[in-house]
Amino acid sequence: MPTFTPHDGVTRAYGVRGDGPGRPLVCLIGDPDDPSGPNVPEELTPLAGQRTLVTLSARDADGRPLPADVVEALRVHLGQDRIDLLGHLAGGELAVRYAAVHPDRVRSLVLVTPGPGADPAHSPERARRALGALTAPVAFLERGTEDAVALARAVAAFLDPAVRTVAVDGVRLAYRVAGPEGGRPLVLVHGRGESSTTWGPVMGELAADHRVYAVDLRGHGLSDRPGGYGFDVFRDELGGFLKALGLAGATVVAHSMGAGAACLLAQREPALVGRLVLEEPPSFVPLDPPRPVPRRPDGRLAFDWGIVPATDAQLNAPDPAWRAGLRAITAPTLVLAGGPASHVPQDQLAGLAEAVPDARLVTIEAGHLVHETRPAAFLAAIREFGTG
Repeated sequence: MPTFTPHDGVTRAYGVRGDGPGRPLVCLIGDPDDPSGPNVPEELTPLAGQRTLVTLSARDADGRPLPADVVEALRVHLGQDRIDLLGHLAGGELAVRYAAVHPDRVRSLVLVTPGPGADPAHSPERARRALGALTAPVAFLERGTEDAVALARAVAAFLDPAVRTVAVDGVRLAYRVAGPEGGRPLVLVHGRGESSTTWGPVMGELAADHRVYAVDLRGHGLSDRPGGYGFDVFRDELGGFLKALGLAGATVVAHSMGAGAACLLAQREPALVGRLVLEEPPSFVPLDPPRPVPRRPDGRLAFDWGIVPATDAQLNAPDPAWRAGLRAITAPTLVLAGGPASHVPQDQLAGLAEAVPDARLVTIEAGHLVHETRPAAFLAAIREFGTG
């Protein structure tokens, strides 16, 4: 275990766990049930996949609270001008004391507090009063109200400066924004099992002349995983996202499952969608043969597995109104097909494009992941369509 020596001359151990990209997250651990050392509490372990965790016990070997200067010595030892700081339970007291004394050394502060009904000494109100001159963003998360994975997602979303959150019908959705404020809005919607990060360089290119919003739908990425999945659920959630951010009339560019949701939204609430790009969407023709009930893979997944059986069941037997509703889409629509390498029947995509009153079909030989496999061709097609 690595060590450092503060000005008091007492060598102290700290832990390092995970190899996530970006700056380390300094975690001050103060679980009253385990004051023995800088171990990562179980509820924080999922964070190790997002950031490198540097952990320090908030108490010394005799159980006494550490002075704030010890944290400052650790910051210097790590070679960081400023630190992202997390205080866990009683470690939050040390985090608040450090931030109050060294506000210019804190980039962001997360306080994981006890759940409702706990000691009022840990309350956010008390912490806010103590922080005074701190201008860095602060998040208060209650232990016991979120499971470990949900807590990790909430912390990761807060710490990532590119990620914002919005509540839609009580569900916290994470999203990324790029491009000039006041630019024409364009919303990117990912496919099943993916997240806003799938758009990568495509988002950067579109942000040159658009205000681009890439959302993580429920169950994906850094958004909540509340259960209750389906194309109709994602449709309503996407509509709520557009309304919450004032994006009615935006261009919506969506892939696969997300394209199915966008297609249904354009039927249900046409005023919300200005132009529509559907990359390899489902055609809502019953699958023949139907997909069997899938088996969940072992290990931790980057999305909620419940999405798969829920959407598979709808693909096997879609609501007939979804296909009939294609005629109600008023937005100019571009259907992007991936060609014979895709698992999606290409004749069904052609039929979908024929059913939408103002739609055109463009095929890019790329398979199902057109925007990832051939991003330049993908961008050229949607710019020619009129998004550029």
